Amino acid sequence: MLAKLVRALPEGDLVYEPKWDGFRCIAFADGAAVDLRSRHDRPLARYFPELVASLRELAPEGVALDGEIINAGAPDFDALMLRLHPSASRVERLARETPAAFVAFDLLAVGAEDLRERPFEARRAKLEDLVRGRRVSDVRVTPATDDAQTARRWLEAFAGNGIDGVMAKPKDVPYRPGVRALFKVKHERTADCVVGGFRSFVGRRAVGSLLLGLYNAAGELEHVGVAASFSAKRHDEIATEVVPRITRLAGHPWEQGFLLGGGAGGRLAGAAGRWSPDEMELNWIPVKPTLVCEVAYDRVDRSRFRHAARFRRWRPDREPDSCTLDQLDVVAPSPAVVLASS
Repeated sequence: MLAKLVRALPEGDLVYEPKWDGFRCIAFADGAAVDLRSRHDRPLARYFPELVASLRELAPEGVALDGEIINAGAPDFDALMLRLHPSASRVERLARETPAAFVAFDLLAVGAEDLRERPFEARRAKLEDLVRGRRVSDVRVTPATDDAQTARRWLEAFAGNGIDGVMAKPKDVPYRPGVRALFKVKHERTADCVVGGFRSFVGRRAVGSLLLGLYNAAGELEHVGVAASFSAKRHDEIATEVVPRITRLAGHPWEQGFLLGGGAGGRLAGAAGRWSPDEMELNWIPVKPTLVCEVAYDRVDRSRFRHAARFRRWRPDREPDSCTLDQLDVVAPSPAVVLASS
């Protein structure tokens, strides 16, 4: 179940929760069998053996939970990303050194009872009874309130402390996978974008800027802007991921060019409607569109970042084709409206 990005905290018959900065996860436990799945169905259980053990203890009768995997200690998304390692011995070591926790915020089923059609408020109450009754240390229930003022204080107090916004959930909503029936307010606007290519500048580091794309309703990868101005350390990290994925232009989503971009700021720098390799020099380097990165942006005009986006981190838990234009907080060319957190 998904959320629509809004620019001010909504009010009404709602439950407010912190928006955790981790890996979204559905946890299925059925006796000894435990399966953890990312939003895009990537298996996560092998990376978090401590959570598998706790979920077995939590619900021997079987349970399906929606929640977030976070770092159990101080908020640290980078440490959480390091947990996704192919080596079994490294996984075991990291489980001891940087253990994770599962923060549950919805209950979809318990035992043979399917709860998805019940109102969120009822599912939430049953979730609290289940988790708090069993007292499993690294499976927790997210805090919640129905007071909008408290939610606004969360936005201000917890910024950058493992929470990147606030969720607002209608009390009567059933569980609808894939439907944006919830709301989210974030400290800064972010989007998970596909890296379609990069630019490199003579005499400088390998990667000067990343070319970012999002998929439209027709399944086409649209060029939405660039991410640039990396620190020296970040340059090296990005190059390590991007350079090995360099590919030929033939067969690339932007083989025939990418959109001209048409916001109030004019064209995207270097954009062209069509490439003709026999007639012009390619001023960017195509890469396989398999990498997803999270970027922060300040404004969007007609589905384009008005200014260069700011690289935040890689998102190995996201599938490229899930990165669509509907993530963007699109506004008309008019004075910006400030988020409630500002």
